[in-house]
Amino acid sequence: MNMISGAKVPAPLMSERRVSLICALIVMIGPISLSLFTPAMPELVVAFGSTESVVKLTLSLYFAGFAVAQLVCGPLSDGFGRKPVTFIFMVIYLLSSVLAVYAPSIEALIAARFLQGVGAAVGTTVSRAVVRDLFTNERSARIMNLISLLMGVAPAFAPTLGGVMMGLFGWQSIFLFMAGAAVVIVATVHFAMVETVPRDLSRIRPRALARAYATLLTDRYFMLSSVVLAGGLGAFYTQATILPFILMTRVGLTATEFGVSMLMQSASFFVGALLVRQLMVRFGAFRIVPVGFVGIVVGSLALPVLLGLYPPSVLTVMGPIVFYSFGTAFVMPAMSTASVAPFPHMAGAASSLAGFFQMGGGLVGSLVAAAIGEPVLAMATVIPCMGLIATAAYVVWRRVPEPALARVVLPGPGEGL
Repeated sequence: MNMISGAKVPAPLMSERRVSLICALIVMIGPISLSLFTPAMPELVVAFGSTESVVKLTLSLYFAGFAVAQLVCGPLSDGFGRKPVTFIFMVIYLLSSVLAVYAPSIEALIAARFLQGVGAAVGTTVSRAVVRDLFTNERSARIMNLISLLMGVAPAFAPTLGGVMMGLFGWQSIFLFMAGAAVVIVATVHFAMVETVPRDLSRIRPRALARAYATLLTDRYFMLSSVVLAGGLGAFYTQATILPFILMTRVGLTATEFGVSMLMQSASFFVGALLVRQLMVRFGAFRIVPVGFVGIVVGSLALPVLLGLYPPSVLTVMGPIVFYSFGTAFVMPAMSTASVAPFPHMAGAASSLAGFFQMGGGLVGSLVAAAIGEPVLAMATVIPCMGLIATAAYVVWRRVPEPALARVVLPGPGEGL
């Protein structure tokens, strides 16, 4: 037990490290499902006798399933509990991965990818809610940063692994790997995850749910922080639909070379997250966010300049993305915390809606990029616009008064673990 202002505060049900590892595992399945799959996209055009625009729907529908499902799985976790909802949605992901392996047509694969998005949605939603159930303020931001660090490892190597697997065993092996990852997550949830909220079905009654979402949608603090995430992190998902057709089709990289080039993006994010972890100790998570937006703005402005002056290459495309990814690592921990911290009584709903905007940003960005058609032009316009929208939302967010609940004082580093 800890003492805060004379009151006893019980130790959390799970330690920071345990929460970080479990949450990182269930969150990672989302970006892994993107980056592991992208090297196979040009090959799928040939394998199914389809077109680039149709194959891109395997990502766009994944985004759609991910975004829409978050509006459901978050509130469900508020009512039924974090653990059972996580278990059920990951089983959906597992079954859809098996369906993708045996997909007889591109339409069946698109449907399987939609269901994969539905299942993977639980990771982002429940992880934020679990962290909010147990921690807040700097401790919450510290955990989100550690999750970012762990997330940076697997997705960093996923495109390379996906390219190698596709070259050796075919595109179906990628989905077999996803199914295996789902089995590991299901086992981890069953044996290691501790329930963090009591079962309360009143939280998922339509009237209560509508009231919760109405509260969030009319709260400027929440909405602006969500737009920051939608623009900043949504750009990552939009890039996933564009980069394979620039670097592989236009530049001429092989699937393996494409995977190696993607290490530039993931490595810069990982290095940024590692640096953030050190800086948070001295300055706090929120004070270092402006540094991140410097990187986002530099990357956003450099993309149209370089792609306008020079032909696409690994350097002209990935160089600006390195700055963008590095900057996003500074933004994510604080803004992820800001989107749920003031709403402990409906953390699942807040996490769901924030995640919906985040993935919705990726969906809208990918659809606009598909509508543009020309991948280089889409890269030079859509990604910078998303970065600048996120920056503008942050500038306005800083002027919005912080809700009272976000000022709750919690134990310091290392206490209560």
